[in-house]
Amino acid sequence: MKIDLNSDMGEGFGPYRLCDDEAMMKVVSSANIACGFHGGDPETMARMVRLAKQNGVGIGAHPGLPDRAGFGRREIPYQPNELRQQMLYQLGALIAIARAEGVTVGHFSFHAAMGNMVNRDSTLADLMMNAISSVDPNLVVFVTPDSEIERAAKRARLKTLALFLADRAYDAAGKLVARGLPGALVKEDEAVRARVRRFLTEGTVEAIDGTIISMPARSILVHSDTPGSLELARIVRSEIETSGATLAPAAELAL
Repeated sequence: MKIDLNSDMGEGFGPYRLCDDEAMMKVVSSANIACGFHGGDPETMARMVRLAKQNGVGIGAHPGLPDRAGFGRREIPYQPNELRQQMLYQLGALIAIARAEGVTVGHFSFHAAMGNMVNRDSTLADLMMNAISSVDPNLVVFVTPDSEIERAAKRARLKTLALFLADRAYDAAGKLVARGLPGALVKEDEAVRARVRRFLTEGTVEAIDGTIISMPARSILVHSDTPGSLELARIVRSEIETSGATLAPAAELAL
């Protein structure tokens, strides 16, 4: 079996770094590169693209709301077309930077609040997925299983890849536990190891209330801003390799 391991990358800006992106690029198979709104800037984006190219890592766009102070995690009531234009602006910027470096953008992953807003609204999800398809119908869209984004992507004839978030807790319905609630962030090494091992061997995850739920995913995400994210990513990679699976970029696995 092939599995993608991805992380959100380049989410600092200017002289500020959120994590050791250089080291993380040697661990993951796909990088979701911040596109300048919630994090990142043109120079950081170019550096991430070059690092991905050097390490054979798949390149993905990771657009968010224009809110650096809130790291793109605060919802802002933009109109649907405003959100569409913000997304296209960021996606287009990364496509241009990647093309100038002789590589291509292969996948797409919403960041935080922008993704949450799209995932609650089927009409907005269709608007966004149709816009992505108009730019590049070959882009792979990262989705959570059984979500509005997944359904809209399929309607737009875009390929998708379902995510398992190794460092975030799920509720019994398979939804992410909201950040800020107790237990929402899973950052202990052994807890992450046990979750990933269960996912790889059984295709399930233990929800925050102890319920065992199905997790039909082919990609594992570790957030770069989770404390100890680099070591957590190394643990995930170790578990993937120990299970007999091999790492592969998102673009090779999408359905």
